[in-house]
Amino acid sequence: MIPELGHYALMLALGIALIQSSMPIIGARTRDPLLMSMATPAALAHFAFVAIAFAALAECYVFSDFSVLNVFENSNSQMPLIYRLTSVWGNHEGSMMLWVSILAVFGALVALFGNNLPATLKANALGVQAWIAAAFELFILTTSNPFLRIPNAPFEGRDLNPILQDPGLAFHPPMLYLGYVGFSITFSFAIAALLEGRIDAAWARWVRPWVLGAWMCLTLGIAGGSYWAYYELGWGGFWFWDPVENASLMPWLAGTALLHSALVMEKREALKVWTILLAILAFSLSLIGTFLVRSGVLTSVHAFAVDPRRGVFILAILVIFIGGALALYAWRAPLLKQGGLFAPISREGALVFNNLFLVCACATVVVGTLYPLALQALNGDKISVGPPFFNATFGPLFIPLMIAMPFGPLMGWKRGDLLGAAQRLLVAALLAAVAVAASFAISHGGPVLAPFGIGVAVFVMAGAVTDIVERTMVLRLPFHATLRRARGLPRSAWGTAFAHFGIGATLFGIVAVTAWGSERIAEIKPTQSLEIAGYQVTFDGVFNRAGPNYRDVVGHFTVRRSGRIIGVMAPSRRTFPAREMATTEAALMSRGVSQLYLSLGDANKDGSVPVRLFFKPDVLMIWLGALLMFCGGALSLSDRRLRVGAPRPARAKVKPALQPAE
Repeated sequence: MIPELGHYALMLALGIALIQSSMPIIGARTRDPLLMSMATPAALAHFAFVAIAFAALAECYVFSDFSVLNVFENSNSQMPLIYRLTSVWGNHEGSMMLWVSILAVFGALVALFGNNLPATLKANALGVQAWIAAAFELFILTTSNPFLRIPNAPFEGRDLNPILQDPGLAFHPPMLYLGYVGFSITFSFAIAALLEGRIDAAWARWVRPWVLGAWMCLTLGIAGGSYWAYYELGWGGFWFWDPVENASLMPWLAGTALLHSALVMEKREALKVWTILLAILAFSLSLIGTFLVRSGVLTSVHAFAVDPRRGVFILAILVIFIGGALALYAWRAPLLKQGGLFAPISREGALVFNNLFLVCACATVVVGTLYPLALQALNGDKISVGPPFFNATFGPLFIPLMIAMPFGPLMGWKRGDLLGAAQRLLVAALLAAVAVAASFAISHGGPVLAPFGIGVAVFVMAGAVTDIVERTMVLRLPFHATLRRARGLPRSAWGTAFAHFGIGATLFGIVAVTAWGSERIAEIKPTQSLEIAGYQVTFDGVFNRAGPNYRDVVGHFTVRRSGRIIGVMAPSRRTFPAREMATTEAALMSRGVSQLYLSLGDANKDGSVPVRLFFKPDVLMIWLGALLMFCGGALSLSDRRLRVGAPRPARAKVKPALQPAE
């Protein structure tokens, strides 16, 4: 009964989405307030029915209803409750239900909190949002129905993919989808603005919170997925330039550019056409990522779908929405009124520079990801585009962006003082030079350019601090006056500083672990030891441990430094009988922001075990930086100026004596 209820609710949601996608847009075109007013209740009703469908699927998983094919293929009654629940989106059908559910949530939020929007803009935006929802609901119902029944229900399920049986599954996909789908709102607002033929600073003020929210979630989702892969796959890496990893990076880069472009548009009413294009591209890249993961064109730990019908359907969605949006943009964008002018040396100019390098970096990722697929589709040739290509193209584009980043907040709007900003950044530059010299002195080997990368990271972090110091006039005013200025700073200023500092911290961690990380691979027997970076790791033996739906072979290792025991590491090999698969559970020991990383192989007949031991200097800076970026976004999002409409231009007051006589 529950699966049928969920199926029926999803069908009703599709019907409501079709109504929502047509009536409000017709009302906006004919200026009919009654038709436009249908958008809000339709969006709320759509959310309600999608929520019922998602809750029905979740109940089937929680109570192990193996008469449902999707539950049978991806769950097991012996799994802990947390994994039975997260199994809902640990497969293709369920992940698409999560996608549609988040889409419905965003539509309902616009309906509830968009009362300050012009009626036509709100109606058009919710109509476009409904078209997206209807397309994916039709896709689910026709090719990926999660509620299909099995005639003779089996007693037990096949279990979830062992790699996905991790707390990371509860965090990574939902956050990633909040970012992906969050850009659908900006896409809908962009299409609505093109349909209406009007875009101004108020539009940018309404859109920017949605861009910021999506960017925050995507940042945290990418970082969480990176850390999950780092400790779960046993390879010790945080990023492999996998095509599906790139699928999440592409909209993040476009979204970062959009966030800064919308700021220029809000402040100066400039870059209007460019901002609209970025809003379209950010969500378009999210759709391309969905195609890569769900179509079966890629073989990856992230990929689920293998049915070619699904790939064709998603490709049709891509063509309709991306092609249609770009065609509408080509038609309507030239008619939009151009915005204000500004000098190249200004904060606007710095943000344009930021956009230029972000978009170029995004283009390199797009080309490196899609070119092998396009080549294979055209002539059947298979080529591999891996880390060497991306490191050689992406890095040189990002370094100038990092160097320029601290200058932007110190520049004035419309016309800035580059020399003055450079003088204020003198201390940051000196700290960066000291960091470069110290890196050369401390490091033993490694890439010769690595110390300069550390210097750039320190420059970015010190530049973010300099912005706050300049605004609060630290050491130039009495302490109580500085504190008062700090309290009076807009939260968006603090948010910018936190986010920029976080980017510098992430760069610091990437450079350090890539340049100076060390690795030992060996087969060792009990009582034997390995040494790495001043640590001694002694193998004590293995023992067996039973889990709810798996068996563990756990290694026991004692870690010493300077002859003193500092801890124990217990990596394991985990076997899942239902799937007949094994996973590597790495052991991590944090030492400040650095880590020891130990993974275990299958034991040999002579009692030895193969191990991989890594020392990862400053590796935690990568994810701490991402957390700071998220916190910076949250601070900016909490700024009251993002929760109110953009101020309207003041009308010129006309003296009564100059008014024409009646």
